[in-house]
Amino acid sequence: MAQLSDDCFAFGGALLSVEAAAALIAERVPPLAGWELVPLAAARGRVLAEDLRAPHPLPPFFNSAVDGYAFRHADLPAEGEIRLRLAGRLAAGQAAGAPLVAGTACRILTGAPMPPGADTVMMQEDVRLEGGVLHLPSGLKRGANCRPAGEDVPQGALALAAGTRLNPAHVGLAAALGQPALAVHRRPRIGVFSTGDELATPGGRLGPAQTFDSNRFSLLALLAGLPVEPVDLGILPDRAEATAAALHQAAATHDMLLTSGGVSAGEEDHVRGAIEGQGRLVFWRLALKPGRPAAMGIVRGTPVLGLPGNPVAAIVTFLHLARPLALRLCGAMPEPLPRFVAEAAFSHRKKPGRREYVRVTLAPGPGLPVARKDPREGAGLLSSLTGSNAFAELPEACTVVVPGERVTVLPFAAIF
Repeated sequence: MAQLSDDCFAFGGALLSVEAAAALIAERVPPLAGWELVPLAAARGRVLAEDLRAPHPLPPFFNSAVDGYAFRHADLPAEGEIRLRLAGRLAAGQAAGAPLVAGTACRILTGAPMPPGADTVMMQEDVRLEGGVLHLPSGLKRGANCRPAGEDVPQGALALAAGTRLNPAHVGLAAALGQPALAVHRRPRIGVFSTGDELATPGGRLGPAQTFDSNRFSLLALLAGLPVEPVDLGILPDRAEATAAALHQAAATHDMLLTSGGVSAGEEDHVRGAIEGQGRLVFWRLALKPGRPAAMGIVRGTPVLGLPGNPVAAIVTFLHLARPLALRLCGAMPEPLPRFVAEAAFSHRKKPGRREYVRVTLAPGPGLPVARKDPREGAGLLSSLTGSNAFAELPEACTVVVPGERVTVLPFAAIF
């Protein structure tokens, strides 16, 4: 399990910026110890635990990049046409064989090894064959249409760095280097609680003053996209003793805990007090809208994040706090949320001093994509997320957005 010291963050302020939170996590949370060897078929999404250096050059031999004819560039005149005698044929998978002598050319197919002595390939559509004699035009550069050994990755070069979250291209490169399996960091075990007597689990009976719990399932779904092991820990009641006992017990068997709700200053908000009573509260509020009430602490060496109870706020805070912490625990290099620029098709006013995320719908425009604001701004309106497809990110210094202005957007397809 994670074993962080209570003072590993040592943050003394009351309101923490998004950047400061990310910096604290990157600088002061070490990856979990332990790794495992997984076959390539199971490596997608996992985090590489050690550098992978090329054990041999890629490609491993000098080969042809096209279907054509291999020859010695020294035989090609500066001007005019040359005639070469056709001598042999090489296909992919065949050994190169005898050296190519002056005045001859070899029929060669894509991927076949270049015959010794040959250094250039002319594409078949540029060559005329008449009675076993090739007619080649001049003007081709030496080495054209060839792939030298190590052109992709030289032998001994760093192919994949430790901390890489493996995507299909990484897995393919490892396979091309002959690796049947990869050493990856173990997956952090992350427990997820919801809090509140007003919540009921979907599928159960709904009381007269209850609503079905959505946050727990949103957070578990978000964690499912990371190289972690999400664990559903159910709903905590609005009782201080029960909340403290549950966090204390779960901290012993999990690498990280997430809760939603109960982190504000109300009479029935017990998560913050439970963290303080069981360990150390690192910070309480983020300079973020939606999502300001967010508690982070250490209980029994395990990081505990208390996210807001409003569904949209819980998701926004997860992206900026829980996501980087989870990636750090599993040894991944920092992964900024994908962003690009769009043109605002809306007006908006905000207070300075905090980052704000506005739900928008992106559509193609004559130049940049156009972002139209969802009219519903409440932090509890989940349908405002299903009815939009991106967040517009308004920085701390921004106070007003006008139509036609450029805004930074985070597309849901890339961040969820």
